[in-house]
Amino acid sequence: MSEIEAKVEEVSVKETEASVEKVKSEAKVQKKSQPEVKKEGPEKWGIVHIYSSYNNTIIHLTDLTGGETIAISSGGIHVNADRYESSPFAAMKAANAVVESAKNKGIIGFHIRVRAVGGVGSRVPGPGAQAAIRALARGGFKIGRIDDVTPIPHDTTRKKGGKRGRRV
Repeated sequence: MSEIEAKVEEVSVKETEASVEKVKSEAKVQKKSQPEVKKEGPEKWGIVHIYSSYNNTIIHLTDLTGGETIAISSGGIHVNADRYESSPFAAMKAANAVVESAKNKGIIGFHIRVRAVGGVGSRVPGPGAQAAIRALARGGFKIGRIDDVTPIPHDTTRKKGGKRGRRV
């Protein structure tokens, strides 16, 4: 009986090995026949608000409504001295930080809104605005539209300094 049991065991082991190999080969065939397809959802776009003055550059990425903040960074975070906050280098570093955060969140493109101080202040964006736009463009995103949204008054308030202006 022990010889018969040994033969039966040997046959059952061979059958299970054959069935395991067959399942493995079927799994390999199934993997080859089904190519990996990326899940395509709706394209996620955002708005990048760039506020650039002569003292700092702030880059703020929001959703299309502008209500939800996705990422925000300023030039002052990336440099040590106050005088470098508005520099193109600091703006580029801030833009790169926003780009990395946007890639993680799945943003594929954005519109850019550039803003200077405006009002009674400067109506020209600071030195970091152009560097920030270039860094965002190099990030590999689609860029929709670039707008200047500097607030320009139709009839302004009085500038500071009094009647005779600032005396140096």
